[in-house]
Amino acid sequence: MHNLSDLIHHHFDKSADELGDVEKRVLAKAHERKIISTDINAALQAEASAGERLADSIARVGGSWSFIVAFLLFLVFWCVVNTVVLLTRAFDPYPFIFLNLVLSMLAAIQAPIIMMSQNRQAERDRFEAAKDYEVNLKAELEVLSLHQKIDMRVLTEIAALREDIERLNQRLPS
Repeated sequence: MHNLSDLIHHHFDKSADELGDVEKRVLAKAHERKIISTDINAALQAEASAGERLADSIARVGGSWSFIVAFLLFLVFWCVVNTVVLLTRAFDPYPFIFLNLVLSMLAAIQAPIIMMSQNRQAERDRFEAAKDYEVNLKAELEVLSLHQKIDMRVLTEIAALREDIERLNQRLPS
C-alpha cells in the first residue's frame, strides 16, 4: 500500500470525503498496519456503572434454572406451611393474599431491572456488530491488498518470461 489516497481510490468507489468515520478509521489502521480488533467484554465492562453491573447480575440470577427451582420450592413451602402446618393460625391463609402481594412487588421490581439488562445487551450487540464490521472491513482490505501484490508479482514474472522468450527467439537461427 503506497499511500492512503491510493488505497481509498483502489478499494472504494468513493472519494475520501464520501467515506464514513468507520471506513476512514479502518483505512488508517490498515495503512499503518495496526490491529483493529479489541476485547469487547473488557471494553464494555470498563464502561459499566455499578448499577448496570448489578442489573446484569440480577438478570443473570433471575433468568436461571436454579432461581426458578428455588423460587418454586419457596412457593410450595409457603403453601404447605399456610395450609397444612398452621391449620388454625396461618399467617397467610388460602387464597394467599400476602404471597400475591409479595410476588407482585417482586415482579414490579424485577421487570424493570431485567429490561435494563436487556437494553445493555442490545447496546452490547450493536457495539459488537460495529466491531465485527470494522474487523471484517480491515480483513477484506488486507485480502484485496494481498491480491494486488500477488497480481503485480505475477505480471512482473510474466513480463520477465516474455523477455526471456524474446531473447531465446533472437538466438535461434532463422
